Amino acid sequence: MRFKTLAEWLHWQEQLHPNIIDLGLNRVRCVLDAMALTQPPFRVLTVGGTNGKGSCVAFLDAMLRANGYLVGAYISPHLLRYNERVLVSGTEISDAELCAAFARVDAARGEVSLTYFEFGTLAALDIFRQRQVQVAVLEVGLGGRLDAVNAVDAEAALVASIGLDHQEWLGHDRDSIGYEKAGIYRAYRPAICGDRQPPARLLQSARQLPAELRVLGRDFDWQTAAGGWSWSGPEGELADLPVPALPGAIQFDNAASVIALLQAVRPAVPVDDAAIRAGLMAARIRARFEHLPGGDVGCIVDVAHNPAAAQVLARNLAAAPACARTLAVLGMFRDKAAEEVVRAVAPQINRWFLGGLEGPRGQTAAELARRIRSAVGEGQMEAHGTVVGAYEAARGVARTGDRIVVFGSFQAVSAVLRHRQESGTN
Repeated sequence: MRFKTLAEWLHWQEQLHPNIIDLGLNRVRCVLDAMALTQPPFRVLTVGGTNGKGSCVAFLDAMLRANGYLVGAYISPHLLRYNERVLVSGTEISDAELCAAFARVDAARGEVSLTYFEFGTLAALDIFRQRQVQVAVLEVGLGGRLDAVNAVDAEAALVASIGLDHQEWLGHDRDSIGYEKAGIYRAYRPAICGDRQPPARLLQSARQLPAELRVLGRDFDWQTAAGGWSWSGPEGELADLPVPALPGAIQFDNAASVIALLQAVRPAVPVDDAAIRAGLMAARIRARFEHLPGGDVGCIVDVAHNPAAAQVLARNLAAAPACARTLAVLGMFRDKAAEEVVRAVAPQINRWFLGGLEGPRGQTAAELARRIRSAVGEGQMEAHGTVVGAYEAARGVARTGDRIVVFGSFQAVSAVLRHRQESGTN
């Protein structure tokens, strides 16, 4: 084994490949073949999309486990610990298991240079084999067509939504991005689209495969009913469903899309209606309009960092207004559409506290302030060196009945969560 601790392994992986992102499947396929994992001994369900991926994975994981399956879930990025990325039966994998899996990947790769995400994806698949899971739910990291997760053929695939994000890698319009997302679909297998207005190239790609495409609002849908909601699709109707445990109206779209996938894949991975109901109530995920415990001042964290996610956040804030003021704590990477994000949320915010982010994609709070000034106004925001500093400044001026909303890049939200954990606020 090359290293003894998880921290040493992760630091080494960050240095292993010259690029943080290097899309392509050849490297991963080469190592999968060396590890005899090209055709894993478990069913694979893949989830992609711009927003909603994490929520869909949470619903799938909960529903499958409620049906008695031993489930592995692979998600990214993590908020506090790398271990959050690899779950078996809803439990994070230990440092020791991760280190052992990294060592096996390292031994199998030979001279192949893997990115950080590729290394982690291969380790997750190896762990799922070691644990003898029955179903693996894999979240796409970036795009779909050339993402490491796509090196494995899925029993069925779900694209939750298509929006403008990672445009330097995926293209500058929804059509181009939709084409990349549709790359996770497979011929003659269920392909679910949870976007009510799918781009033409996604539809075209699915048709050319041909995949068994089902689109939200066209082939399946949902509607509210007294005390709950119902789902309808080619297989019939599921009535009197419990409201999804994950907050926000968008979760009905996500849950409906997951149900469509499970109905379509039922011959290979049967899940009964009772498990679907149980999973709707049991699903959990961090930092998606998550209300944190506190005193007289509320705190919400949300990893909304692109315009579509910001619009969802704005709707959630409007649907649950604060008793008094809403104070925003924001940190965003330089390559994100900060002005559009802020413009979407601004009507719900009374005052802004900006924090800087480190790293090659980071930007200072002063840079962020210049970018969003036209959307916010000079007098309503203040800049701080770090997101934690911005959060503490917001806490310092907050009064009873106010709420603080921490949002933006994962790094921003994780910094505040870690700070609250270390200071004993949680």
